[in-house]
Amino acid sequence: MDTDFRVATNQAPPLAGHNVVTADRALVEAVGRHAEPAVVDDLSALGEEAGTAEAREHGMLANRFHPELTPYDRYGNRIDEVAFHPSWHWLMERAVGHGLAATPWESDSPHAHVRRAAGFLAWSQTEPGHGCPISMTYAAVPALRADETIAKEWTPLLASTTYDPGLRPAADKRGALAGMGMTEKQGGSDVRANLTEARPAGDGGYTLHGHKWFTSAPMNDVFLTLAQAEDGLTCFVVPRVLEDGTRNRLDVVRLKDKLGNRSNASSELEFHGTWATRLGDEGRGVRTIIEMVAATRLDCVLGSASLMRRALAEASWHVAHRAAFGSPLADKPLMQNVVADLAVESEAATALAIRLAAAVDGRDDPHEAALRRIALPLAKFWVCKRTPAMVAEALECLGGNGYVEESGLPLLFRESPLNSVWEGSGNVNALDVLRALGREPEVLQAWITEVGQARGADPRLDHAIDRALALLGDAGALEVGARRLAGQMAACLQGALLVRFAPPEVADAFCASRLDGGYQGTFGTLPGADFRSIVERTTPVV
Repeated sequence: MDTDFRVATNQAPPLAGHNVVTADRALVEAVGRHAEPAVVDDLSALGEEAGTAEAREHGMLANRFHPELTPYDRYGNRIDEVAFHPSWHWLMERAVGHGLAATPWESDSPHAHVRRAAGFLAWSQTEPGHGCPISMTYAAVPALRADETIAKEWTPLLASTTYDPGLRPAADKRGALAGMGMTEKQGGSDVRANLTEARPAGDGGYTLHGHKWFTSAPMNDVFLTLAQAEDGLTCFVVPRVLEDGTRNRLDVVRLKDKLGNRSNASSELEFHGTWATRLGDEGRGVRTIIEMVAATRLDCVLGSASLMRRALAEASWHVAHRAAFGSPLADKPLMQNVVADLAVESEAATALAIRLAAAVDGRDDPHEAALRRIALPLAKFWVCKRTPAMVAEALECLGGNGYVEESGLPLLFRESPLNSVWEGSGNVNALDVLRALGREPEVLQAWITEVGQARGADPRLDHAIDRALALLGDAGALEVGARRLAGQMAACLQGALLVRFAPPEVADAFCASRLDGGYQGTFGTLPGADFRSIVERTTPVV
C-alpha cells in the first residue's frame, strides 16, 4: 500500500483555543495570593482572546510586515511618520482596551497593578513587540507626577482604554501613548554623559538640540527625555504634536535593524529646536525619571516571564502530542525532567513578578516600598538573565519544528535577551542593588523580612539565605561579586515564594536545583522529583 506523504502525521496540532490566563495555574494562584478571585474572572476574556488562532496570526503578521518610515511627504515636507501593519493596530487596540497601559494609576481598585501585571504577562504572549509602547505608557505616569499640571494634562489620556493612533494634538485625542528617549550614542547607560542641550525658549518652555540613540515607538504622543540644562541633567516632556496642531520638530533618522521583534519601531531621533516642557527641577533629571525606570523594570520582569510561559506552553504542548521511539515524548523520563525544569523556572519567574506588582499596589506601606526598591533590580537582573537559556531549551523540545519561523519559537528566542539589556544591563542592575544596600538600610531589612517568612520550611533555602548574607559581609569583594550576590538574593526570593505557596513538588525541585549549591546550569538536570505532575500542571488544555 502506497503512503500519501502529503498527509502529515505525528505532528502536534496548533496550540490555539486555550485560555492563556485561566489555564495558567501558576499565574492564577499568584494573583489569588495578592488580589481577589474576581481579578482572574475579570481577565478571563483577555486570556480567551490571547489564546485564539486569530491572535497568534496577528502576532506573526505584525513581525512579518515591518514598520516603514516615511521621512518626507511627496512635496518634500518633513513628516517623520511610521506606518504599521494592521495587525500591529489590532494588538495595540486590545492591549489598551484591556487596561494594560496606564489604566491602573487612575483606578480605585486596591489590586489594580496586580490585575494589570497578570494581564500584561498573559497578553504579551500573543506578540512581545507591542508591549514596549504599552509598558512605556504605564511607566510614564509616576514620573509625570513630578509636575501636577503636566500630570493632569496627560494622565487621563494615558490611562484611557481607547486606542486612538495618529498625530494630532492631545486635546483632539481620546487616548494617548507615551515613549521615552534617554540614552545617547556616546553614553548608553551613563546618562550623565548626555550631550543634548536644553535652551530656555522664552515662553516657559525649552528647545532641545541633540540626539537620542534609542527611542521606541516614535509615533507615540508624548516622550520623556533627558537633556543638559543650565543647572545640569534635567527631565523634559516632548509632545509629538504641539497645541496649535503643528508637528514638533522631532526628526526620525532611521529605524533600528535590531535583534528580536520587528513589529515595534525602534528609532534614532534628532532634536533641532524641538519644543519641550521641563519636568521637575533643573539638574534633577535622574531623580525625576527614577519612578519611570522602576516601572519599566517591573515590565522587563513581566515581559521575560511572559516569554518563558509562552515557550513553556509550546514545549509542553508539543511533547504531549508528539511520539518518538514507540511512545509519547511526554512519557519519556528525560523529557519529563526537561519540561518539569522549564516549568519550575517559569513558575518562579511568575511568582516573583506578581509579588512585585503587589508591592506597587502597596506602595504606601514602608515594607512594600523598601522591598520594591531592592527586589526590582534583583528580579530584573535574575529573571531576564535566565530567559534566553530557558527559551532555547524550550525550542529544542520541538527539535527542527522549533527552528522554523512558523512555530513562533525563533521570535521568542531572538526576543529573549531584550529585557536584560533594556532599562539597564545586568551590570547596571547588579550595581544598583549594591547602591540600594549601601544607601538605604531599610531595603536589606525588607529582603530579610520577605525571605524570612519561609525560614525553617526548607533547609536548602535557609542555607542559601545564609550564603547571601555572608556575601554581604565581604566588603572588599562586593563590586566584583555583584552579579553573584544579585543572583543569590533573587533566587532566595523566588525560593521563599515557592516554598510558601507552590505545590511541594515544585518547591522541592526549585530548592534542590537552584539553591542546593550543585546546580549545573543546564535544564533537565533536576534530581528526583515528581516530574509528571509538574508537567501536567503546566501543559495547556484546549
